[in-house]
Amino acid sequence: MSLDFDTDVFVAGGGPAGLAVAIAARRKGLRVMLADCSVPPIDKACGEGLMPDAQLALRQLGVHLDRSEGFPFRGIRFLDGGLCADASFPEEGGIGMRRTVLHGRMAQHASALGVDLLWGKRVSGIDGDRISVAGTTVRSRWIVGADGIGSRVRRWSGLDNGSGRELRFGFRLHYRVAPWTDCMEIYWGDGCQVYVTPVGPEDVCVALISRDHRLRLDQALNHFPELLSMLNGTAPVTMERGAVSATRRFKAVHRGRVALAGDASGSVDAITGEGICLGFQQALALAEALANGDLAQYQAEHKRILRRPTFMARTMLLMEHRARLRRRALQAFSSSPRIFAGMLAMHIGAASPFEFAANGIELGWRMLAG
Repeated sequence: MSLDFDTDVFVAGGGPAGLAVAIAARRKGLRVMLADCSVPPIDKACGEGLMPDAQLALRQLGVHLDRSEGFPFRGIRFLDGGLCADASFPEEGGIGMRRTVLHGRMAQHASALGVDLLWGKRVSGIDGDRISVAGTTVRSRWIVGADGIGSRVRRWSGLDNGSGRELRFGFRLHYRVAPWTDCMEIYWGDGCQVYVTPVGPEDVCVALISRDHRLRLDQALNHFPELLSMLNGTAPVTMERGAVSATRRFKAVHRGRVALAGDASGSVDAITGEGICLGFQQALALAEALANGDLAQYQAEHKRILRRPTFMARTMLLMEHRARLRRRALQAFSSSPRIFAGMLAMHIGAASPFEFAANGIELGWRMLAG
């Protein structure tokens, strides 16, 4: 790399997606600098469940989680009124882990690899290969915007041309109660879902997603008496934290020397629980493209990575819109757990399109028969 540059790769944004890019690029032998105006551990409202595909991507980044710092879960359970259906992941289970713990582990790994971490430093602009950060200027061969859904790097680089902006709103709390389930549970209601993820021997994460920005967890829980009884009157042990969930695609995720990753590059609704995994997979693909000096390669891979989660998000949002359809689907899942297991395998990329199609046909017949 040219000595005219202060670094090979400059990453704006130090959340899990930005750290993943920094780690992946450093493992390719590139000099990496990362800046974020926050200081670790950085938290964010999310369901805190790491699916098997997310854990695989982390291992490919060289990040090996200590399962004792989280809580394992075997699969997913859907609940809607009196209906209940669950399925196990096909091989490896999931793990519930506090976002602050995950972020801390990733930040430590990035530091150990030699990433130059500029915590508490705000990026205020880019101009060609120059980045303004905390009153100084850094020159970088490549610039990566991993600065979230409202990315300023995306705006500065003229990549804001996209489609779709369906917003939903998420809120999260933690409760000090022993997990009662070996699954991540999703409670379906009218216009909202509540996710329950065990994150420790005495802790559960409860997250709400809805279209109503005014709806809060304490109100929503009144519509889920079964869940409310499981919490057993326990008061939350953390402050409520909120975030926006959006489905958005952009025409391009690179221009010149700038590339986007994570939510800055587009997103699927949080209903899939796959947002963090997408960021990890994009980081691996981007690092490969940076090492090859070919961001067009990343554009193609980015499109491929988003294809399956986008389809799954649309399918699940259709279930949210149509309660009758959702209940028929849950009845089919309950009567034939193999169908739900097949859907779950597709969800994490462990089933072929043929297997998914065959599973979908059987689901359709069962719903019609019901």
